[in-house]
Amino acid sequence: MNTATAKLASVLLQYPTAALFDGFTELTAFAAETGPKPARRHLCRFLDWLGATAPDAVAQHYVQTFDLRRRCALYLTYYRYGDTRKRGMAMVIVKTAYRDAGYVPDDQELPDYLPMMLDFAALCPRGARLLTGHRTDLELLRRGLAAADSPYADVVAAVIAALPKLGRYELNQVRSAWESGPPQEDVGLEPFAPPDYLAGYGAAPTASLGADQCRT
Repeated sequence: MNTATAKLASVLLQYPTAALFDGFTELTAFAAETGPKPARRHLCRFLDWLGATAPDAVAQHYVQTFDLRRRCALYLTYYRYGDTRKRGMAMVIVKTAYRDAGYVPDDQELPDYLPMMLDFAALCPRGARLLTGHRTDLELLRRGLAAADSPYADVVAAVIAALPKLGRYELNQVRSAWESGPPQEDVGLEPFAPPDYLAGYGAAPTASLGADQCRT
């Protein structure tokens, strides 16, 4: 996966703070380094919208989209497991991938938070493989954003364009999951996985691992 695409998508999918708009010129220049070409096209289209929209309107749209819509959640294991006990163990797998690569994630977010997974992919080939394993979940997120008529669909489409295409079996999975929506179960997550996995490994920021440190 193109590391520039992963990094830029990570930045754009986080809550739009003042720093995002202050660095808009740098973001548009950075977009020229992304690839493949379809990914670059999607990112540039999103940046066109971002540059033409008032910051408070962008922030309001972000909250209404990602915080209030089940089908637009930025937590990838949610699409496959919803709020069920299986989701806790799915996050164990994600967190183990981080740990085995020497990557220390931000303990303020769950491990399946897409911007954090994208940061991992920008630093480490193992991160790209992790995203590929969640390719159907990314497609469900893209569909949810497209159905909500959100410009953020372009950012997720850019990520997808940099990953392998779905096969027939995966497409059938997507269709079935889209029709049914994320599973629901009235249980918490923590009792079904060791607390060490669902707690942070440390308070270091997500950028604590350099590309040369990542163990493949």
